Amino acid sequence: MASLVIAEHDNATVKGATLNTVTAALQCGGEVHVLIAGTDAAGAARAAAQIAGVAKVLHADAPGLNHGLAENLAAQVLAVAPRYSHLLFPATAAGKNVAPRVAALLDVAQISDATKVLSADTFERPIYAGNAIATVQSTDAIKVITVRTTGFDPAAATGGQAAVETLPAVADSGASTFMGSEIAKSDRPELTAAKIIVSGGRAMGSSDKFDAVLTPLADKLGAALGASRAAVDAGYAPNDWQVGQTGKIVAPQLYIACGISGAIQHLAGMKDSKVIVAINKDPEAPIFSVADYGLEADLFVAVPELVEKL
Repeated sequence: MASLVIAEHDNATVKGATLNTVTAALQCGGEVHVLIAGTDAAGAARAAAQIAGVAKVLHADAPGLNHGLAENLAAQVLAVAPRYSHLLFPATAAGKNVAPRVAALLDVAQISDATKVLSADTFERPIYAGNAIATVQSTDAIKVITVRTTGFDPAAATGGQAAVETLPAVADSGASTFMGSEIAKSDRPELTAAKIIVSGGRAMGSSDKFDAVLTPLADKLGAALGASRAAVDAGYAPNDWQVGQTGKIVAPQLYIACGISGAIQHLAGMKDSKVIVAINKDPEAPIFSVADYGLEADLFVAVPELVEKL
C-alpha cells in the first residue's frame, strides 16, 4: 500500500520539514502521497505536486482546516487513513499535535521521532536523550510515524509531476478556535532550516553580552542564532532560539557553540550537525567530546577575534 505524508504548509508553499518526511516515506516502500489540508491552499498543493518522488497530492480545502487545528486535521487524515499503510508527520510542534490524535483514534501505537527506516515495519528512534537508539517493529496495519527531520535528507522540491486529487473536506468540529498568533519577524534564517547556527550558553552572562558578542559573528556568516536551555532560562535569549531535547532539533552544516558546556539535553538537539565548533574555556566541557573543532579559550576574546578575521 501507499504512504501518506501530512504536509506542513502556509497555504501557498510547503515547509521544508515536509521534504524530509517525503524522503522517509519513500523508504517505506510503495507510492508516496501528500495531504494538503488548508484554506485557499491551491498554491501549496501545486508545490507539493512538484516534489520529487510524490505520486499524488490530496487537496482538502475548507475554512475549518486553516491554521492546522488538530481536531479538524486529524479528522481529515482519518477520512483517508484506510487507503494507507503508513501515515507520516514531521516531528515538529504541529506534527506532534496531530499524530497522537490520529494514532489513538486508529487504536495503534505511534512510532515517535523515527530517524531511520530499516524496512516497511521496522524503524530506529533515539531514546534517553539520544544516548541510545531503539529499533522498533510495528505489526499495526496502519503505522503512524513522526519523522525526526534531521535524520533524512530533504526530497527535491522540484522535478515531480504528481496528480492533484480534490478531497471533500471534513466538517468543522468546533472543538477549538484559532484566536491569533504572534510571529517574530527576523532577517535571519529560520533556526531549524539554517545551514549555519551560532549558539550561546549560560557563560554569555547577559542578554546584552549575548547580542554584542554573537550577533556580529552571525551577521558575518549569515547564520541563525541559537541558545542552550540555561541561556534561555536565564533570559539571555528568547524561547524560540532554544536548541536541545526540550527545544529545537537542528542539523546545520556548521554549528558554533559558544560558552555551552554540552549537557546531554543540548547535545540531543544538535549532535547531528555536520561540523561542530566549540569555544569554551573549560577543557573538561562535554561539548568537546562531540566537537569536530574545539577551541579552549575565553569566548569574549576569541569570538571578536574570529569576527575580525572574517
